[in-house]
Order: sequence, then structure tokens, then C-alpha cells
Amino acid sequence: ACFRLLCSLLIPALFLSGILCICLVVLLWGIRLWIQQRKKQLNSAGRDGKRPLLVAFFHPYCNAGGGGERVLWCAIRTLQKKYRNVTCVVYTGDRDATGEEIVEGAFRRFNIKLIHPVKFVFLEKRYLVEASLYPHFTLLGQSLGSVFLGWEALLKCVPDVYIDSMGYAFTLPLFKYLGGCRVGCYVHYPTISTDMLSVVRNQDTRFNNAAFITNSPFFSKFKLVYYYFFAFMYGLVGSCSDVIMVNSSWTQNHILSLWRAGDCTSVVYPPCDVQAFLDIPLEVEKSTSEYSIVSVSQFRPEKDHPLQIRAFAKLLKEKRVGQQPSLKLILIGGCRNQQDEERVNNLKRLCEELGVGNDVMFRINIPFEELKRHLAEATIGLHTMWNEHFGIGVVECMAAGTVILAHNSGGPKLDIVVPYEGYVTGFLADNEDNYAETMAYILSLSPEKRLEIRENARRSVHRFSNQHFEDTFLLSVEPLFK
Repeated sequence: ACFRLLCSLLIPALFLSGILCICLVVLLWGIRLWIQQRKKQLNSAGRDGKRPLLVAFFHPYCNAGGGGERVLWCAIRTLQKKYRNVTCVVYTGDRDATGEEIVEGAFRRFNIKLIHPVKFVFLEKRYLVEASLYPHFTLLGQSLGSVFLGWEALLKCVPDVYIDSMGYAFTLPLFKYLGGCRVGCYVHYPTISTDMLSVVRNQDTRFNNAAFITNSPFFSKFKLVYYYFFAFMYGLVGSCSDVIMVNSSWTQNHILSLWRAGDCTSVVYPPCDVQAFLDIPLEVEKSTSEYSIVSVSQFRPEKDHPLQIRAFAKLLKEKRVGQQPSLKLILIGGCRNQQDEERVNNLKRLCEELGVGNDVMFRINIPFEELKRHLAEATIGLHTMWNEHFGIGVVECMAAGTVILAHNSGGPKLDIVVPYEGYVTGFLADNEDNYAETMAYILSLSPEKRLEIRENARRSVHRFSNQHFEDTFLLSVEPLFK
């Protein structure tokens, strides 16, 4: 009787599931055909009668002014140099600026001049990928939000080649299977990593793992299950990509373990405008009465600016610097939105609390020439992000001739601040005391010894030049244009 009851329930359920699956497949196929029809209507032929190949970059914050944006504009310029019949499109949510202002901003900030105009598709629903919208389950919320934002992008412009250049992997299957596009991605930082899993597993308190979670075994286990589920989904969507570019060995290790697509994954170091910094003359410091310590990074929580300020305050307090020359900490970075501006205000308050308000300068969204001047005058280049995926700011500091002090993890540890031909190129630290001690040590060195380290660092950064990026980028994206 039980068997008959089970069969009477199971068979209709299986039949219904089959019908629903068929309906879903038919629906998705219908949407794909409708999008292809829309593509023909939207994309008209050029003057020569041929329709240009549309290459679209998904970069909702293309006007932000960080390292990811440098990659975007260099990638577009590289494609414009190589392919004549290509029109580059940028999906952006920066509706407070015109296309001309965005392109002008790329030139002003990064010294990158595009060869041909770019088509901008302005998106209205960028708020769906804002972290502030999802106080809980932020990763999942932002990822689902990116799908809706991607759908808006796809409806407004259907490209031939789609490249996610900002880490929204959940848009890849949308453009590949519904848009019928060849898809690629440039991964700056995995949305989730095995390091993040270990932080939750070990109940460590970090900026993305609140104390109330680490203090509760239940919440920690729940978050761990959520992270494993998200990592599984992230691996599924990421493996849809035809071409996967990663910015460092650290990122590559994580993406290979999560996406398992080694055949189409390659390291493409981000383009650093090293030549512009190599133009700065390198000589023994003339003045030993004043030193500046410079940090170059966007004002985002993971960059850990509070660590820089606390280590600097400790350095001043413990009077470890010889005859106590004047010391300045200059924090240079971009602010993307009101949250970033509020973060800067909190940092200024921290400076006042620690008594270093007059010794710390904030330089926000400054032009390239001013950045170059600050780096030319600096003695130490400071970087404090744990597991920084790459670290363009680190490379720029080394090229400009500062003695770099970076975090002992991620890209700086594996790719950048490594011995060059057996010689020291910089220093690494991982906590407040280490940073303060190492800064004191660097300042205690003779100017001649510092010059030697600076010269080693300069010779090592040619691996990260614009030209090297162009060569490896073109080699990686070639399958998308066959």
C-alpha cells in the first residue's frame, strides 16, 4: 500500500517536473531568439556597409579612478590599436558624468588617451550592486543584483563579445546563454576565496566578519555553510567564461581552485604606468630634515587605512627616528561615493584621537601630475591591505623610487615585493608593530643604502609595464575574436 501511494505521488511529481523543465527551456530559448532579433535592430551597419564587432565591458563604476579602471581603459586602448572593425562599449552606472567627462577623467588620472570614441551605455539600476543595500548576505545580494543590472545592460545593447572587467561573474551565463555572446572576464579579486572561508572557519574577526558572528559557534557554522554554497555557485557561473584573465598569482590560485577552468585561465598583470614614474630622477636624498610617507589606494575598508594611521602614530610616539626629523603621512586615493567620503571623515577623526591630525594629509581624487610629485618627494611608500589581489599602487611607489613597505600577503608578497636578481626590492609587514618598526628601520638606513633598494625595485617593475599588459592581454583575448 505504501509503495502504491509513493508511486502515485512520485510519478505525477516527476511528470510535472519534466513539464516545468521543458517550459523553462522553451522560455529561455524564446528569450534568446528575442534578444538576437533585438540585436539586429539595435546594431546597425557602419559607413562601409559592414557591422562593427561590438565588444562590451561591464564596469558599473568606470569613473571611480582606481586600479580596476586603469585596466579597463588600457584594455580598450589595446583593442582599438589592434582591431579596426571593433567598437568598444562600456556599461556604466556613472550617470552623474557624460561620456566625454569620463574619457577626460581617464586621461587626467591615468594618462591614457583612447584612439577612437567609446560608446557608453548608462545603467539606471546600479544601486542593486551597492553593498549598503544588503546589510546581511551581502555577497549573495550583490551577485543577484548584478544579474538584474546585467539584464538591463543586455536589453540596452547586445554585444558580440562581453567582458566583465569588474568581478561580476554572475552576469557571465546571462550574456553567454541568453545574449549568445562570447564571454571573457578579468578578475581583480575573487568574490569569495578560500582565505575568506578560513577566516570564518577559524572565527577570526575582520572587516567582513563581525565580532557577533565570531563569538557565536552557531552563527559561524551558519555563515560557513552560506559561504560554501556561495563558493559552489560562484564556481558554476565563473566556469561559463570562454577566457579568464587574472591579475596575479594569488588570484590565479583561488580562481583555479573555485572555477576549475585551467585551460582558459592566464595571468595578465595589470598595466602600471611605470614609464611615467621611471622619468623621475633617482638620486641620493639631499634633505634628511623632512621625510614623507605616502600611501596610494582607494578609500575602501579593505585597504585598512586605520592600520596606516595607527602605525604612523606609534612611529611618532616611540621616537624611533634618529634625530627626529619632521615626518608626514600623505594618504592619496579616490572616493567613489558618499560612503567613501564618510570613511575619510572617520579617518580624520582617528588622526585627531591619536594626536597626529597635523601630521597626516589627505589628497583625494588628485590629478596624475600631483600624484607623481608626491611620490617623487616621498621616502617610504605604504600599503596595508591584507591579501591585496595585486597592488598597482605598490608598483607605482617602487617605480617612482620610494622604499616600499607592503602587507605580507597576496600580490605584493607573491609577485611584486620579491627579490630581483637576488637583491632586496622592499619590505613586508603584517601588523601595527611590524609596520612601525619597519618604517623606523627604513628611515634609519643611510641615504646610500636606501638608494640601492630603490634602484633594485625600479629594475624589477618592468614586468608590470603597459606594453607587457598589452602583449599578454591580446594573447589571452584572442579566442574571443576568432
